[in-house]
Amino acid sequence: MATISYFTQEGLKKLEEELHHLKAHERPSISKQIAEARDKGDLSENAEYDAAKEAQGLLEMRISKLEAVYKNARLVDETNIDLSKVLILSKVKIQNKSTNASMTYTLVAENEANLKEGKISVDSPIGKGLLGKKKGDIAEIKVPAGVLKFEIIEISR
Repeated sequence: MATISYFTQEGLKKLEEELHHLKAHERPSISKQIAEARDKGDLSENAEYDAAKEAQGLLEMRISKLEAVYKNARLVDETNIDLSKVLILSKVKIQNKSTNASMTYTLVAENEANLKEGKISVDSPIGKGLLGKKKGDIAEIKVPAGVLKFEIIEISR
Protein backbone atom coordinates (compact mmCIF):
# COMPACT_ATOMS: atom_id res chain seq x y z
CA MET A 1 0.00 0.00 0.00
CA ALA A 2 1.33 3.40 -0.98
CA THR A 3 2.15 5.96 1.66
CA ILE A 4 0.30 9.26 1.44
CA SER A 5 2.60 12.29 1.75
CA TYR A 6 1.26 15.71 2.64
CA PHE A 7 2.76 18.79 1.01
CA THR A 8 2.44 22.52 1.12
CA GLN A 9 2.13 24.26 -2.25
CA GLU A 10 5.84 25.17 -2.00
CA GLY A 11 6.89 21.60 -1.16
CA LEU A 12 4.88 20.10 -4.02
CA LYS A 13 6.38 22.62 -6.44
CA LYS A 14 9.92 21.65 -5.31
CA LEU A 15 9.10 17.97 -5.87
CA GLU A 16 7.77 18.70 -9.38
CA GLU A 17 10.87 20.76 -10.21
CA GLU A 18 13.23 18.03 -9.02
CA LEU A 19 11.38 15.38 -11.05
CA HIS A 20 11.46 17.59 -14.13
CA HIS A 21 15.18 18.27 -13.70
CA LEU A 22 16.02 14.58 -13.32
CA LYS A 23 13.99 13.59 -16.39
CA ALA A 24 14.84 16.53 -18.66
CA HIS A 25 18.50 17.08 -17.78
CA GLU A 26 20.06 14.23 -15.81
CA ARG A 27 18.57 11.36 -17.81
CA PRO A 28 19.78 12.68 -21.22
CA SER A 29 23.20 13.49 -19.72
CA ILE A 30 23.68 9.92 -18.47
CA SER A 31 22.45 8.48 -21.78
CA LYS A 32 25.09 10.59 -23.53
CA GLN A 33 27.81 9.35 -21.15
CA ILE A 34 26.81 5.74 -21.85
CA ALA A 35 26.89 6.33 -25.61
CA GLU A 36 30.31 7.97 -25.41
CA ALA A 37 31.69 5.13 -23.28
CA ARG A 38 30.20 2.54 -25.66
CA ASP A 39 31.93 4.24 -28.59
CA LYS A 40 35.30 3.61 -26.93
CA GLY A 41 35.17 -0.08 -27.70
CA ASP A 42 35.36 -3.18 -25.52
CA LEU A 43 32.67 -2.88 -22.85
CA SER A 44 34.00 -5.74 -20.74
CA GLU A 45 36.90 -3.63 -19.48
CA ASN A 46 35.33 -0.18 -19.75
CA ALA A 47 35.10 1.38 -16.27
CA GLU A 48 33.51 4.53 -17.71
CA TYR A 49 30.69 2.48 -19.20
CA ASP A 50 30.15 0.56 -15.94
CA ALA A 51 30.08 3.79 -13.93
CA ALA A 52 27.62 5.42 -16.33
CA LYS A 53 25.33 2.36 -16.26
CA GLU A 54 25.43 2.34 -12.45
CA ALA A 55 24.63 6.07 -12.35
CA GLN A 56 21.76 5.44 -14.75
CA GLY A 57 20.36 2.73 -12.48
CA LEU A 58 20.55 5.01 -9.43
CA LEU A 59 18.93 7.87 -11.34
CA GLU A 60 16.07 5.68 -12.57
CA MET A 61 15.55 4.43 -9.01
CA ARG A 62 15.40 8.03 -7.73
CA ILE A 63 12.97 9.06 -10.48
CA SER A 64 10.77 6.05 -9.73
CA LYS A 65 10.73 6.86 -6.00
CA LEU A 66 9.87 10.53 -6.60
CA GLU A 67 7.13 9.59 -9.06
CA ALA A 68 5.58 7.31 -6.42
CA VAL A 69 5.72 10.10 -3.83
CA TYR A 70 4.21 12.55 -6.32
CA LYS A 71 1.46 10.12 -7.29
CA ASN A 72 0.44 9.79 -3.63
CA ALA A 73 0.97 13.45 -2.71
CA ARG A 74 -1.82 15.40 -1.09
CA LEU A 75 -1.85 19.17 -0.98
CA VAL A 76 -2.66 20.64 2.43
CA ASP A 77 -4.96 23.66 2.32
CA GLU A 78 -3.10 26.16 4.46
CA THR A 79 -6.07 28.54 4.66
CA ASN A 80 -8.23 26.16 6.70
CA ILE A 81 -5.80 25.28 9.47
CA ASP A 82 -7.44 24.92 12.89
CA LEU A 83 -5.46 27.19 15.23
CA SER A 84 -6.97 25.76 18.43
CA LYS A 85 -4.53 22.85 18.45
CA VAL A 86 -1.21 21.85 16.90
CA LEU A 87 -1.60 20.21 13.48
CA ILE A 88 0.54 19.79 10.37
CA LEU A 89 1.51 23.28 9.06
CA SER A 90 0.90 24.87 12.47
CA LYS A 91 3.51 27.39 13.53
CA VAL A 92 4.11 26.67 17.20
CA LYS A 93 5.97 28.77 19.75
CA ILE A 94 7.11 26.54 22.60
CA GLN A 95 9.05 27.12 25.78
CA ASN A 96 11.39 24.56 27.28
CA LYS A 97 10.27 24.32 30.92
CA SER A 98 13.72 23.44 32.27
CA THR A 99 15.76 26.12 30.44
CA ASN A 100 13.00 28.71 29.76
CA ALA A 101 14.33 28.94 26.20
CA SER A 102 11.61 29.49 23.66
CA MET A 103 11.64 28.50 20.01
CA THR A 104 9.23 28.54 17.12
CA TYR A 105 8.74 25.66 14.71
CA THR A 106 6.44 24.96 11.81
CA LEU A 107 5.31 21.35 11.66
CA VAL A 108 5.61 19.96 8.13
CA ALA A 109 5.69 16.64 6.31
CA GLU A 110 8.94 14.73 6.66
CA ASN A 111 10.06 15.52 3.11
CA GLU A 112 9.80 19.29 3.79
CA ALA A 113 11.58 19.33 7.16
CA ASN A 114 14.48 21.78 7.37
CA LEU A 115 15.74 22.75 10.81
CA LYS A 116 17.59 25.83 9.49
CA GLU A 117 14.21 27.16 8.30
CA GLY A 118 12.50 26.20 11.56
CA LYS A 119 10.52 23.41 9.88
CA ILE A 120 10.33 20.13 11.79
CA SER A 121 8.72 16.90 10.72
CA VAL A 122 5.43 15.83 12.25
CA ASP A 123 7.09 12.39 12.41
CA SER A 124 10.00 13.62 14.58
CA PRO A 125 9.82 13.03 18.34
CA ILE A 126 9.13 16.73 19.01
CA GLY A 127 6.63 16.94 16.15
CA LYS A 128 4.74 13.87 17.38
CA GLY A 129 4.77 15.21 20.94
CA LEU A 130 3.29 18.56 19.91
CA LEU A 131 0.53 17.25 17.63
CA GLY A 132 -2.94 17.75 19.07
CA LYS A 133 -1.77 19.97 21.95
CA LYS A 134 -3.49 23.28 22.72
CA LYS A 135 -2.14 26.65 23.87
CA GLY A 136 -1.05 26.34 27.52
CA ASP A 137 -0.62 22.55 27.37
CA ILE A 138 2.63 20.96 28.50
CA ALA A 139 4.05 18.45 26.02
CA GLU A 140 6.30 15.83 27.57
CA ILE A 141 8.51 14.56 24.79
CA LYS A 142 10.83 11.59 25.08
CA VAL A 143 14.12 12.26 23.30
CA PRO A 144 17.39 10.29 23.43
CA ALA A 145 18.65 12.56 26.25
CA GLY A 146 15.54 11.96 28.39
CA VAL A 147 12.18 13.69 28.67
CA LEU A 148 11.77 17.33 27.69
CA LYS A 149 8.80 19.42 28.80
CA PHE A 150 7.59 22.14 26.46
CA GLU A 151 4.74 24.58 27.09
CA ILE A 152 2.71 25.56 24.05
CA ILE A 153 2.91 29.38 24.08
CA GLU A 154 1.28 30.19 20.74
CA ILE A 155 -0.21 28.46 17.70
CA SER A 156 -0.40 30.38 14.43
CA ARG A 157 -0.20 29.94 10.69
